[in-house]
Amino acid sequence: MSIQGISRGLLIAGALGVCLAGPAFAETKTLSVKPGAPTDVPEKFANKDVAIAVVRQLNVGDVYQAWISGVEAEADRLGVKLTVYDADGDNAKQALQLQQAAATSPDAILIGWGFGDSLQAGLEAACSAGIPVVAANASVEASDCVTLVNQSEHLMMQGIMDQFKADMGGEVKGDVIYVYVAGYRPLDLRNEVWETFKAENPGVNQVAQIGVVNANTAAQTADQAKAALSANPDTIAIIAPYDEFTKGAALAITELGLQDKVKTYGMDISTADIAVMTEDGSPWVATATTDMANFGAVSLRVAAGEITDAYDGNDLQIPPLVITQEDLRTKGIKNVEQLGEAFPALATPNLAEAPWMAKLD
Repeated sequence: MSIQGISRGLLIAGALGVCLAGPAFAETKTLSVKPGAPTDVPEKFANKDVAIAVVRQLNVGDVYQAWISGVEAEADRLGVKLTVYDADGDNAKQALQLQQAAATSPDAILIGWGFGDSLQAGLEAACSAGIPVVAANASVEASDCVTLVNQSEHLMMQGIMDQFKADMGGEVKGDVIYVYVAGYRPLDLRNEVWETFKAENPGVNQVAQIGVVNANTAAQTADQAKAALSANPDTIAIIAPYDEFTKGAALAITELGLQDKVKTYGMDISTADIAVMTEDGSPWVATATTDMANFGAVSLRVAAGEITDAYDGNDLQIPPLVITQEDLRTKGIKNVEQLGEAFPALATPNLAEAPWMAKLD
């Protein structure tokens, strides 16, 4: 899938029928339900005798809470027993938890976020034991036993870049602060689009790069942003492609009284994010997102499907939307439930849905 055109307020990935302007980053969805996938409910699922271990690196923040709520809801629908391991952002702890999970011989393992180096031993243990692994937003490679489920990160970043350029009248000139931490797969992929955007728009002057990922990301990003804004008074925007980054950027801009001069463009959405975007004078003007609860549900669904060998391929991309502050205000959206009603494309109930799964509804 390539990026080819844009519509204000709605990013259209090829799977949703919308075109985007920008560089041709490949977002290839290579996971599909096999034509001959089982139609009858497999015995283990019928007997509710399926166990899936969830090993997640990050669990503090709206994004991660929404994701796990989707995992749990889909597990309940499919009759799956979950064991959830929370690493609290500690890579070594997640690495140990993955090995512990593999040692319990679950029917599948679902990884939420994490780094390939620290997870390698656990992945090898799971694969050697014949346990299918699904990695959601983790920096690992797909393989015969590891299936990836991710947001279309390039499309998400391209969406807010196109929105930023449109808001600037089609030509971007000025000082920009960028929020980024290397090593996280979603952020690294988004950064590829940012680097291309800068090259194609030489009027963009990145005056500072800030960012931190920990249990206090928003607050610490706000502190860094205030320092960067004070040092660079001609800044016109903060590009902050992760909602904890964006909340911090918005807080810094507001506390310095710069909301009429500096705007921020973000990523992801939650009820708390919607409140920030829609408050009077908010500098957060656009975000690109999938529904994180839906992302969690799809992730769990793929893990369940892998147990029954339901798919061809090992890499699934979930298409995103761009949501503007104007969209939220015009439609009176106050929470993610209303957002889903206003933008039904955020829900993808048929994505990776094996035929037998519908019989469990």
